Amino acid sequence: MGISAKCATILLLPIALAACAGSDGGGSITYTDDRGVANQPFPNNYRVELLAFMKTYLNDPRGVHDAAMAEPMQRVVGGRLRYVSCLRFTPRESDGSYREPRERAVLYVNGRLDRVVENASDVCAGAVYAPFPELENMTR
Repeated sequence: MGISAKCATILLLPIALAACAGSDGGGSITYTDDRGVANQPFPNNYRVELLAFMKTYLNDPRGVHDAAMAEPMQRVVGGRLRYVSCLRFTPRESDGSYREPRERAVLYVNGRLDRVVENASDVCAGAVYAPFPELENMTR
């Protein structure tokens, strides 16, 4: 094999490997069997998990006002079926003031809190909120 043939092989090998890696129809790579179409288990401990998360999410968990939460419901988020609980609250700012309420979507995967989506207007459209006093009563 000549030098030019070896160079051509070295240059074309990464392109061929990239074509193999991208030939699954454009789907994302996942390390679980979840393709987002199967029913997820209901997150039984969603209130406890959410309170624990909010203690770390908020700079100061004390003094939250107007806390309300919607029960988890199944919604399609990012092309995957997930349980989503919508949360509305007004946190106390670092200067002690209060600004506008915030709305967040809390996603659950396999019955566990997975992440919080800050832009929740589409996901939480039509959510039915109920008071969430546990969030208002948090301490450090």
